[in-house]
Amino acid sequence: MNAPRAFPAFSMLFAIWFFSFAQVPAATNMKLTVDASNSPGNILHARETIPVKPGKVGLRYPEWIPGEHGPTGPVVDIAGLQIEGGGKTLRWRRDPTDMFLIGCEIPEGISQLDVAFDFLLPPNTKGFSSGGSSTPGILVLSWNHVVLFPAQERPADITVDPSLKVHEGWDIGTALEIEHRDANLIHFKSVTLNKLIDSPVSCGLHVKKIDISADPAVPHFLDLVSDDEAAIQMSPALMEKHRQLVIQANMLFGAHHYYHYDFLYTLSDHTAHFGLEHHQSSDDRVEEGTLTDSTKYLVHAGLLPHEFVHSWNGKYRRPAGLATGDYTTPMKDDLLWVYEGLTEYLGNVLTARSGLRTQEQYCEFLALVAAGMDSRVGRSWRPLQDAADEASVLYGSREDWRAYRRSVDFYDEGDLIWLEADVTIRRETSGKKSLDDFCKLFYGAPSTGPELKPYTFEDLIAALGQTAQYDWLTFFTTRLESLSPRAPLGGIEGGGWKLIYRDTRSAVQEAVEEVRKVVDMSVSLGIQIEEEGSIGDVIPGTPAAKAGVAPKMKLIAVNGRGYTPRILRDAVRAAMKDSSPIRLLTELGEYYTTFNVDYHGGERYPWLERDTSKADILSQIIRPVAKK
Repeated sequence: MNAPRAFPAFSMLFAIWFFSFAQVPAATNMKLTVDASNSPGNILHARETIPVKPGKVGLRYPEWIPGEHGPTGPVVDIAGLQIEGGGKTLRWRRDPTDMFLIGCEIPEGISQLDVAFDFLLPPNTKGFSSGGSSTPGILVLSWNHVVLFPAQERPADITVDPSLKVHEGWDIGTALEIEHRDANLIHFKSVTLNKLIDSPVSCGLHVKKIDISADPAVPHFLDLVSDDEAAIQMSPALMEKHRQLVIQANMLFGAHHYYHYDFLYTLSDHTAHFGLEHHQSSDDRVEEGTLTDSTKYLVHAGLLPHEFVHSWNGKYRRPAGLATGDYTTPMKDDLLWVYEGLTEYLGNVLTARSGLRTQEQYCEFLALVAAGMDSRVGRSWRPLQDAADEASVLYGSREDWRAYRRSVDFYDEGDLIWLEADVTIRRETSGKKSLDDFCKLFYGAPSTGPELKPYTFEDLIAALGQTAQYDWLTFFTTRLESLSPRAPLGGIEGGGWKLIYRDTRSAVQEAVEEVRKVVDMSVSLGIQIEEEGSIGDVIPGTPAAKAGVAPKMKLIAVNGRGYTPRILRDAVRAAMKDSSPIRLLTELGEYYTTFNVDYHGGERYPWLERDTSKADILSQIIRPVAKK
């Protein structure tokens, strides 16, 4: 490591007044232009004009981004920062303890700063990326990546005139409204900084806008962008199912909190794959062939419904600890089992109600969720509440030992808990009410624009009590604080179904394994195998773990034969008739080890089976709601 340089006297004085900033003019109106014409070279050029008064000023880079639940602002990807005033270059210094804060001295006679910097797009992305995502033919622009703003101003009090320069022939999709367009330079209407950051832009050479509005007065669009024109062709039948998603969601909540809505749907094998919610849009990124390959679509069908639900649950109603009003104050993630867990449940329900998945497919996915949570042996030491509390750290945790460590389980376990809450409401009210009624009460009328209405845990419990008289406080705290080795399966069982295991995979599990390139033998051998034989996770206490198999080893051979998924499955089946252990040859670095796995239970995969002794409430829940 290089030795630090001695700072000149100027910097020593600078540090003394660094934390006291001059006031910027009231009603700050910034100008921001982003030149994305070099995005194939993985560089974005940002230029800002910021009004100031003489004195000390601080400029802040967004750190805590709504929806990302952590300090994920990619400040390390900022380069080439230049600050000028009155045509002269001004010296700046970063806060020694706050890497997202820049300080600068403004001389007399200077009324505005001209700020220029570059944002370095990562050359390769996989999974969720807070650092941007692009290909030579695609860019998804998150405005928080390319803006510095006055540190002492609230984002809601800052107005921005944004512009974006794109490649020749490129088109865009966004919830922002266009003021005018000069060839490749697009000028958007002025918005507050928080609304700008809440409105990403997808752009590329191959863009298609599909109207799926149920009501012309409230437009809804699918904004498709891909590296290939063929990838953005959607069948009329699939368009109609997405229109039904809009209808069913608005019927579920009874109102909406946006003026229009855009699903920014990026289809590429070379961008990150995830979804991120916004008030009037969602940033949804999947594989290129998702719309043309039914297997891929089956796996990803729940993405758009999940992010759409967030417009109500997460953007309009948001836990008070997440509604900080700025990008600096650390967020409190304790209610993510509502923010994400309830959204996961409602998104899956809407996926079925809209026809994007069949009832059978819904049940097969639910079986995978239930079995996955039931194998989380970490639940014996970490309650779900702690997983939510530590979410800002757990989002970046490794995949190995995930079942023991636990991760962001408030998505899937939240799905199970809210299913049980729905079943409980229906039972306690003799079918007169359901969680749909709670959604209308808590998230519904009147319809508004993109507003924010924070809530507390007490507000949530009170609204549930209005829906159905029940001890909801005990209901949730028991499940959130539980150290039971079993997952909360009360919703499945109370809904007239039960989790069972068979020796064949469901069609959904086959699709998930094919698309994600995994082999999931969690409930038999106790391992999950990733692409090319890498062992992703090992479940403590299972036969593989007892034999000594560990995550990140690479499976080379099974019983003396080179590893393939088929050979492994054949060996597991054969072991049912043979007392000999299954021999797994693994590689870890330069070390090769054979592990003898003493397992003879055959293949085991999760399914849901009807319990005919109980009413089929689960089927009632996912049935499309008819218009009144």
